[in-house]
Amino acid sequence: MTDYDALYPAFRFDRPGDGLLRLTFDAPGLNSVSPDAHRQIADIWPTVDRDTDVRVMLIQGAGKGFSSGGSFELLESMTSGFENRTRVMREARDLVTNIIACSKPIVSAIHGPAVGAGLVAAMLADVSIAARTARIIDGHTRLGVAAGDHAAICWPLLCGMAKAKYYLLTCETLTGEEAERIGLVSLVVDDDQVHARALEVATRLAAMSQTALQWTKHSLNHWYRSAGPAFDASLAYEFIGFGGPDVLEGIASHREKRPPVFNR
Repeated sequence: MTDYDALYPAFRFDRPGDGLLRLTFDAPGLNSVSPDAHRQIADIWPTVDRDTDVRVMLIQGAGKGFSSGGSFELLESMTSGFENRTRVMREARDLVTNIIACSKPIVSAIHGPAVGAGLVAAMLADVSIAARTARIIDGHTRLGVAAGDHAAICWPLLCGMAKAKYYLLTCETLTGEEAERIGLVSLVVDDDQVHARALEVATRLAAMSQTALQWTKHSLNHWYRSAGPAFDASLAYEFIGFGGPDVLEGIASHREKRPPVFNR
């Protein structure tokens, strides 16, 4: 049996049922994503895909939220030089493409804040279940960079171009209830039910025909693959931004807990 704790120590794992593997974001800073965690969350999906003991993957966050996104260490590493920036860009690309390529159904349970790399996994999950008061935020433009990661490849498909542009341009927070209303997530449930409902759905999927599920997922994910050029462009523009001046003000404003002041 694959030892996920040894391979991917930035996360916590358990097996809550037959054929189920559950990954929990559990880190300081409201489950922020460190440089090691960013690499590991990109790399884990091919391992899951090959693992004959796993039929369904669950992802969730510990404590008060799903994930607050990239740590300051990760963000500042991307501003500090070409080598760091291109490495993290490759990981960001692999995170999206590896989730899309993973044949196993993925179920996400979203509560509290969901931002950054954690939000990528939550939104690209095959079934996304949000707590009513979950706070979904694509914070890229607030940080001073283009909305890259997963946004261009899936938000317009999930909730339509008008809503995608509104929330990606303004960085306005979406509650779980509003996210479900516009089609960004699969289901919304009361806050105290989100993890139980995700486990219920995952258990149901694990008992179904795995080839039927996997081939259905693969076919539907061609919609994401067809958006590959938009994804590539958004990722490139995002990481050009990490070499520019606006992101320095964006990071400083986050550290100082104030609105950013962009001068151009």
